[in-house]
Amino acid sequence: MRRFLPKVLSAALAFSSLQAMAAADLVLLNGKVFTAEPGQPLAQAVAVENGKILKVGSNAEIKALAESGAKTIDLGGRVLMPGLIDSHSHAIMGGLELASANMASEQVSLEELEQRLRKWRDDGSAKHGDILSVGGMHSSYWSQIEGFAERFNKGEWAEQPLVFIGWDHHTGWANDALLKHAGIDAARVRALPEAERDTIGHRADLSPNGFLADAGLDPVLAKLPAATDAELLHAAQAAVRYNNELGITAWMDPAANAAPGAALFDLKPTEKTVGVLPVYKALADKGELNAHVAALLVAHPKSTPADLATLDKVRQQFQGIPNLSLPGIKIFADGVPEYPAQTAAMIDPYSNSQKRGELLIDPAHFGELVSAADQRGWLVHIHALGDRAVRESLNGIEQARKDRQSGIAHSITHLQMVNPKEFARFKPLDVIASMQLYWASADDVTIDLVKPYINALAFHYQYPAHSLHAKGATIAGASDWPVTTPNPWYAIYQAVTRKGPKGVLNEAERIDRETMFYAYTRNAARTLGLEQQIGSLAPGKQADLILLDRDVFEVPAQALKDTQVLKTFFAGREVYSRAE
Repeated sequence: MRRFLPKVLSAALAFSSLQAMAAADLVLLNGKVFTAEPGQPLAQAVAVENGKILKVGSNAEIKALAESGAKTIDLGGRVLMPGLIDSHSHAIMGGLELASANMASEQVSLEELEQRLRKWRDDGSAKHGDILSVGGMHSSYWSQIEGFAERFNKGEWAEQPLVFIGWDHHTGWANDALLKHAGIDAARVRALPEAERDTIGHRADLSPNGFLADAGLDPVLAKLPAATDAELLHAAQAAVRYNNELGITAWMDPAANAAPGAALFDLKPTEKTVGVLPVYKALADKGELNAHVAALLVAHPKSTPADLATLDKVRQQFQGIPNLSLPGIKIFADGVPEYPAQTAAMIDPYSNSQKRGELLIDPAHFGELVSAADQRGWLVHIHALGDRAVRESLNGIEQARKDRQSGIAHSITHLQMVNPKEFARFKPLDVIASMQLYWASADDVTIDLVKPYINALAFHYQYPAHSLHAKGATIAGASDWPVTTPNPWYAIYQAVTRKGPKGVLNEAERIDRETMFYAYTRNAARTLGLEQQIGSLAPGKQADLILLDRDVFEVPAQALKDTQVLKTFFAGREVYSRAE
């Protein structure tokens, strides 16, 4: 101990001397600074040097560090916080959809839908090769399947391949012309294992009725022409700009080795399956990747540990690219619970079908896959909406923790239904809950398309943010863009209020706003494996900062969703400024 103390003191003095010698080239003064460092009170000012945080403190402390000619910004008492981080965003897909025909979950009559389709056909926004495609369809449309068939299999649409894709990207409806083009017929339905047969909606004679879910939708999506390199680059540029406008400076892309429209649920990746990774590289090469992207590679749910070697060959092709990391893999454990898809894996059966959905992973061997990824130093990010899928995902991670204590933060995303027996498992297993709390609303989906078909316990614990947090789980913010908006402020408002057009979705699961601020900063950074670089305003971390138009600590909850970002800084450089 006597030898150790002088070394500690020496190191502390050395650090103090270095900090004293440092000079800030950017200072931000007179603010209300949230650092996302636990236990730290709100500060006044921030000093930045060479794109990194030099110091956070009082105005006097920060002014003392400003070098001659340093850029000084008076924050005018406004809130400054770390750049926000989305722990689940298909950003390039979102960029593509910004310019494509999309209903954005709006519900209109089929007559009005047909009128919009004609407009989108004529202006080209729905045209993809010889196929017409419209995205963002509200799930309630799937109760009108016969109406779709009556309207879109006849007349001007009889020979026109056409698909409407659900807002969830798990469901859709294709007309007969496109079903024929994709080879989906009664014989194909008959050949499916019974557990998978409902992924292709069908009549009593097994003829398809056009409704498709998960793996059933994949053959149709595969017929859409691939976006060109130019289209993908434009989409990526649009995605970065849009995210920066919302204050987002980092995200996890959970399917980066899949091209838009790829068959994610049955993807069998090879070393040539590189998806949108070349697009991120092209953006970085142009110096336009003004965000950190943690790109995950989709592994087939039934993958074996040996299959990870193939994914590693993909990872090796994209090393050393600025602002792009490849920290691990994504696995689908199930589908979605909404009627009529009902592919989310449930502990108790759906009341209408007496089926339990489709568990995509093999519980007997899934732990071996998670452990093998963990041994490589990779994080595992698991899609699970149904309570059985969540349970089996935790079981798989538990196997990895028994094999070794790696410290790698694995995560489960979506978490729509979680059995209470699982709440206390997240903390000891160090599993992050990556939650899309924008969905925690009493609306047409949760009330009309889920509630009637699941048991009361499962319904009660939809998106159980408070229950998980109370048991010590780490909550990370996520959007799943373009499934729904990437705007974090909408999700924060929804998490705090749980309000929707049909009431409040279990108000006991409300979560406080400061917890959500950590969810979109420090906690999300750990989900991406970047907690040492970003996620809080601490000396040495990258200076990703956002300036807000209101005091988000004090405004009424209703006002949170209207929060606007005034400025976004990435590595100390202004990348977005709201027009006055």
